[in-house]
Amino acid sequence: MTFFKKAGARIIRNTHAFKGWNDLYDLTIEYTNSSGETVELAREVVDHGSAAAILLYDAVRDVVVLVRQFRTATFYVGRDPFVLEAAAGLLDEDKPEEAVRREAFEETGYRVEKVFPLFSMFGSPGSLAEEVHLFVGLIDTTAREAAGGGLADEHEDIEVVELPLERAFAMIGEGLIFDAKTIILLQWAVMNRTRLQAG
Repeated sequence: MTFFKKAGARIIRNTHAFKGWNDLYDLTIEYTNSSGETVELAREVVDHGSAAAILLYDAVRDVVVLVRQFRTATFYVGRDPFVLEAAAGLLDEDKPEEAVRREAFEETGYRVEKVFPLFSMFGSPGSLAEEVHLFVGLIDTTAREAAGGGLADEHEDIEVVELPLERAFAMIGEGLIFDAKTIILLQWAVMNRTRLQAG
């Protein structure tokens, strides 16, 4: 990466500006750009911890299990507030695989035996500190152990949605699935369907 050979950065001020459901940090960064010029940048970072997400897939039926729930940000900007997405949740001090198994069961009622780590991603690295660890899990949709729907004490209100993989993938182009982690997981599944069906 020769373009940024002269570049570098250091935080010279970090103020915890707000604490709520998310934490907001107000930063002043001393940034040396690719030409060697040093400037001060004022930036904010939103941090609520790292998360894990899983695409549940039944290889026999070629279907995926997603969840639909109310999302504040899409509601705020006037988009559909009931977002269709892969099961996911914050790590809450668990390892990513432990967290994603927990979230899959709480949200969908499926206890996932075969969990495969894929990679991690940042949804909006310009301002969000959240790292999302992505997984795919093989399930048998005839062996659901519980209703799912999330945790009542966390006010979760989750619909479990089963779709053929091809239909779910098509919904991206139709603007019906617009959650970044879910788009990435569905694209990965379509590209790797043969591997998934082989178990």
